[in-house]
Amino acid sequence: MTARASVHRKYKGVYPLLAVALVLAFLCSVRFGAVDISFADVFSGIRKTLSGQDDLSLPERILIQIRLPRAILCVLVGAGLAVGGTLMQALFRNPIVEPGLTGTSSGAAFGAALYFVLGAAFHFNAGEWLLPFAAFAGAMLSTTMVFQLSRKTNADRSAIVALLLTGIAVNALFFSGVGFLSYIARDPQARSITFWNLGTLSGANWHSVIIVLITTLICVVGSLRYTQSLNALILGTEQAELLGVNVKKLKRNILVLNVLMIATATAFTGVISFVGLIVPHLLRLWKGADNRYLIIGSSLLGGILLTITDLASRLLLRPAEIPIGIVTALIGVPVFLILLNRKNYYF
Repeated sequence: MTARASVHRKYKGVYPLLAVALVLAFLCSVRFGAVDISFADVFSGIRKTLSGQDDLSLPERILIQIRLPRAILCVLVGAGLAVGGTLMQALFRNPIVEPGLTGTSSGAAFGAALYFVLGAAFHFNAGEWLLPFAAFAGAMLSTTMVFQLSRKTNADRSAIVALLLTGIAVNALFFSGVGFLSYIARDPQARSITFWNLGTLSGANWHSVIIVLITTLICVVGSLRYTQSLNALILGTEQAELLGVNVKKLKRNILVLNVLMIATATAFTGVISFVGLIVPHLLRLWKGADNRYLIIGSSLLGGILLTITDLASRLLLRPAEIPIGIVTALIGVPVFLILLNRKNYYF
């Protein structure tokens, strides 16, 4: 039996299991919340909407306008964060790397904080699109800074290390900017900055779902092209080049895919931590480190994890809502510490 056939057999039952779990988590997310919606209302609301009927009851309107786009966006963002984490950990050959390493998350947080402070100072309101646009612009600015500051190194290995260290420095810089803006902001704006930095899916709508759907699908499908190259990179840069991998091109393409996924997701949901860090860990412990299967597995498990986390954030103190970043940290920190303490765990 070849190695490929052996790995395929090893992963044979994983996708159906994760898919079923994702569907169940999605249905629970749609069903439960500050206002519980019966499955009868769920199916009737979807049926009426697809048939063009406008005589929706209150639970059906809550479903179509609020609950359903939020649940779909949650799955997409969880998938994007998890796949981004898988790509970055494979690229850096480091299991504690997370997808916001290149400054994407901190830049988005800075852009959002700048929007809150300047919007209050100049009394402007450009509708629902200005906040995600500011966050996306901040994410691209910080990521560009990381790339430009780290590109002077010539050796591939040192370039990857330089990118890692530059990302840490730029993250610190932009988060200090967020802290300064929070300090000079008035109380309402400071609370908005804090709440956004903790992550929230409360602003989900069908426009954001469409944008994140297109970006995530393109990036996830695109990343599948590089799975064998990432597997070769695990052996080391020189060994990967001997196997015909263009390491410089691989690094550039993976980073572009990661930035697009993380910047788009963060622009609409705020900073959500730990999903991209622990999901690849869990899958490697479960079924190994073959990136050909980790990408799809991460997208499914990431959607499951964030959907369950979002459901918990809505139900624990309902009708109030806990910022989802708090819940992901409460779940992610213990899991991550347990993984780090496993003596037999290696990348």
